[in-house]
Amino acid sequence: MTKTYTDKFPIDAFQQNLIEWFQREQRDLPWRKEKNAYKTWVSEIMLQQTKVDTVIPYFYDFMDKFPTLEALANASEQEVLKTWEGLGYYSRARNLQTAVREVVEDYNGQVPNTAEELGKLKGIGPYTKGAILSIAFDIPEPAVDGNVMRVFSRILKIEEDIAKPSTRKIFEAAVRELISEEDPSSFNQGLMELGALICKPKNPDCLLCPVQQYCKAFDEGIENLLPIKTKGKNKRTEPYAVLLIRDEKGRVLVQQRPEKGLLANLWEFPMAPLTDLDLQSIPNWFYGEYGIEVEIHEKEKDVRHVFSHIIWELNAYNATVLSGDLDHARARFCTKEELDMLPFPVSHQKLLSTL
Repeated sequence: MTKTYTDKFPIDAFQQNLIEWFQREQRDLPWRKEKNAYKTWVSEIMLQQTKVDTVIPYFYDFMDKFPTLEALANASEQEVLKTWEGLGYYSRARNLQTAVREVVEDYNGQVPNTAEELGKLKGIGPYTKGAILSIAFDIPEPAVDGNVMRVFSRILKIEEDIAKPSTRKIFEAAVRELISEEDPSSFNQGLMELGALICKPKNPDCLLCPVQQYCKAFDEGIENLLPIKTKGKNKRTEPYAVLLIRDEKGRVLVQQRPEKGLLANLWEFPMAPLTDLDLQSIPNWFYGEYGIEVEIHEKEKDVRHVFSHIIWELNAYNATVLSGDLDHARARFCTKEELDMLPFPVSHQKLLSTL
């Protein structure tokens, strides 16, 4: 099937134009300053589902706190999550640390440079594996993400649905056919840069494209019709009452989320599900869950937070402790200074400011 997309394609000219454009026009990004497998790895994990401009300050801060694999391996999970705070998709940070610990223990602190060994590390999928191998080690391995699929769907006129996992194999095979053996680093980064700067999802800047002459979609005037991507399922909405509870000392009640699942091990204010409760019944529910009687006061703030599959609608209320003893294994009262040390998800960071 791949041959039908790359047959008679001017591979050498395409490579040369793309690589020369990248080397001339590439953005000045901190993880590009040197060939360093650890920095490449961290940057690629951070860039998953996050914009470059958002990632840059986080990357500097992360590297300042964990300049080596050993530093990250020896850090506490809470310290890592606090540094990651605000980037979202926190399983990325946990998996990164788990994999780095494995590299330190099993590979003498050297990031492995084979597809087989890299692919065994937690959190490293086909794209991240290809990015590390090509960028840091100059090994011609495909690094296919949404950007690259968009670029090649237009250049090669691939009309398969990119929302289907099986379609990725088609693009990986196409990249293997076209990737530069001499400079796979610039080739793969050139594709990524082209997707970010020129071959954008809507209204691509085709007149500025360095490989426009090879693009079948541009030639046929269908660049805005590709790639083909079916829409996913609608997100479900979950409403909660969030309680900002203070005790007689002015401390605030927070709890740590479960060790598994959404936002694992991050901290949050207590959340009462409004699908099952109304505001009047929350104090009774809270006493049963936490062993504390509370009085709910005025609403402080509304926060809406969108995840990949759900939407949280958070109604935050001030509350005070009336009586009782806290009886919840993962909850505690904290001073403001203690709160500043804990990692919170973005939705609850927005409520921290009200305190």
